[in-house]
Amino acid sequence: MNLTNILIIYFIIINAAAFIIFGIDKRRAVKNRWRIAESTLFLLALIGGSIGALAGMYVFHHKTKHIRFVIGIPLILILQIAAVFLIMKYILKIF
Repeated sequence: MNLTNILIIYFIIINAAAFIIFGIDKRRAVKNRWRIAESTLFLLALIGGSIGALAGMYVFHHKTKHIRFVIGIPLILILQIAAVFLIMKYILKIF
């Protein structure tokens, strides 16, 4: 298995995890139970789960009224896309 396949598998897993955790936290919020820390939700986005986090926010209608999530999660995604583009262009010289 090469590095590309490993990275693809990693991003699938981390995005699925972020999506599921946003759903779990929403369910806990509705049931007035112990919650997942906002720092954990942001950490999942920062380590590559920004697509799953963004999807989880809107599928589960969770944290969509919190401005730091509404701006923060898409900003993380944009920065990650830019980083991938720059790596591909200047390090891997694909573009």
